[in-house]
Amino acid sequence: MSTVAIPVLTVDGPSGAGKGTVSRLIASRLGWHLLDSGALYRAVGYAACMSGVDMSNVEVVTRIATMTRIVFHDPGAGGEIRVMVNGADVTDEIRTEACSATASAIAAMPSVREALLDKQHSFRSPPGLVADGRDMGTVIFPDAAYKVFLTASTKERGRRRYKQLKEKGVMVRLSDLTREIEARDARDASRKVAPLRPARDALQIDTTGRSVENVVEKIVALVCSG
Repeated sequence: MSTVAIPVLTVDGPSGAGKGTVSRLIASRLGWHLLDSGALYRAVGYAACMSGVDMSNVEVVTRIATMTRIVFHDPGAGGEIRVMVNGADVTDEIRTEACSATASAIAAMPSVREALLDKQHSFRSPPGLVADGRDMGTVIFPDAAYKVFLTASTKERGRRRYKQLKEKGVMVRLSDLTREIEARDARDASRKVAPLRPARDALQIDTTGRSVENVVEKIVALVCSG
């Protein structure tokens, strides 16, 4: 089967908009594969940090992006997808704010994005793919049959991230998280390569005050109606 014939749902948006949770639930509901593109960049950032390289050295970081073995392991039964980097489970390590900031920085490097392009395309397999990220509908899968762009107020996104980290035992200040989210939004929206923006044909949903189930149902209805 040609990969073009395999349906793709892209779920883009800024950090804290609910992309990860919504994408996982939709993939499970539809029985489709899941691509967490943010985890790919975090994994590369983690590998680069562990190698002790200069993160401003684009050539070296790109080499690491090309050579690093990144695998998503789905435990099934609704369990959290585990991220393996060169055989090691780094799921928790790559979810830190420091690793997120590193991922955002290297995502602005054209050569790194190019190095990860084939890896992202490889997730497109039957019966379909839910692709979670920031440029899934605009750059990686511009031919996707279904495109969604999620957003939420900065205050709401900061609150969600604060709750998530607190549940994992990570002590942070809500005010610091909000500032980091605002800085990342500005960086992602202004970068020259694949800036954060909704695809022209994307359904835009503000998740502020909405339940996860409400958002999931709205998107599943979109896919089923197509």
